[in-house]
Amino acid sequence: MTKYLQGAAVAALSVAIAAPAVAEEWNVSVWGKRRAFTEHVEKLAELVSEKTDGEFTMNISYGGLSKNTENLDGISIGAFEMAQFCAGYHEDKNPTITVLELPFLGVRNLEEEVAVSHMIYDHPAVQEDLARWNAKLLMTSPMPQYNIVGTGDPRSTVEDFEGMRVRATGGLGEAFRAVGAVPTSVPSNEAYNAMDSNVVDTVAFAQHAHLSFRTIDQATWWTANLNPGTVNCPIVVNMDAYEGLSDEHREALDSSVDEAIEYYVDNYQNNVLKQWDQILEEKNVTKVEFSEEELQKFREATQGIADQWIEEKSAQGIPAQELYDMVKAKLAEMHGM
Repeated sequence: MTKYLQGAAVAALSVAIAAPAVAEEWNVSVWGKRRAFTEHVEKLAELVSEKTDGEFTMNISYGGLSKNTENLDGISIGAFEMAQFCAGYHEDKNPTITVLELPFLGVRNLEEEVAVSHMIYDHPAVQEDLARWNAKLLMTSPMPQYNIVGTGDPRSTVEDFEGMRVRATGGLGEAFRAVGAVPTSVPSNEAYNAMDSNVVDTVAFAQHAHLSFRTIDQATWWTANLNPGTVNCPIVVNMDAYEGLSDEHREALDSSVDEAIEYYVDNYQNNVLKQWDQILEEKNVTKVEFSEEELQKFREATQGIADQWIEEKSAQGIPAQELYDMVKAKLAEMHGM
């Protein structure tokens, strides 16, 4: 009998060891509808499910769990396990990553945006900053630079921006103010009407937003290489949820990030940007290419915004100069300078 019990115990232990990992289900809070801006989240969920044979799944909610401006708060209390937000929603809650939203950093494409974002996310001070909200930075949501569509004659010099009425919000609006333009914070869904009614001359958006809100339909010109800045929108996970994953599930998540980002970038370039170029040609929209001399004038005119950011954040105990210098050095390296 004793041998039988011992054998049964060994058999039970063997079954326990061989048993599959406990099923894991995460809730993910994003907003709007499925679009280019969320394709990496969708791809991540797909990859994780595949790698774990359906044992680790993600329920992606478009606005059903939280407001976009409250996603970081939801992460902090464990209301859901993963979320997307943008740094500019609450600068006081994530001051370190707002370095990536400073104007005229010199980012030229999505690959560069990914590189500088993930470099900053890896910095100990940045991780400590987000840890205050029980949030672990997982990956960025790379947004193209917010270039301008406009009506009337193309504006191709700094001097041309004097008095120009532009739909631009936040730090980007301040950047345009620094070169003499008049920014206004018209809601994005009212930008078309603002152009139509001559409230603004120009609108600053990323390409997909110009398409979505139809501002391109009224444009006669487009700044192809001004690249004044963009928003930075991380994907974060609740730290407790992340640390509670099994080794297998954590590996499935971590190992899927690069592929999800690659999918996002490929989708944006091969679909959104390809469509954008076709529409520019169809509508005979003039591409304004600024000379390096003019771009330098923009940088010099807006440098005070970065200087003020460094001063303010340094006073808060943040290694602001170091973070800013890291971004500039990385971009110079990528530009072969």
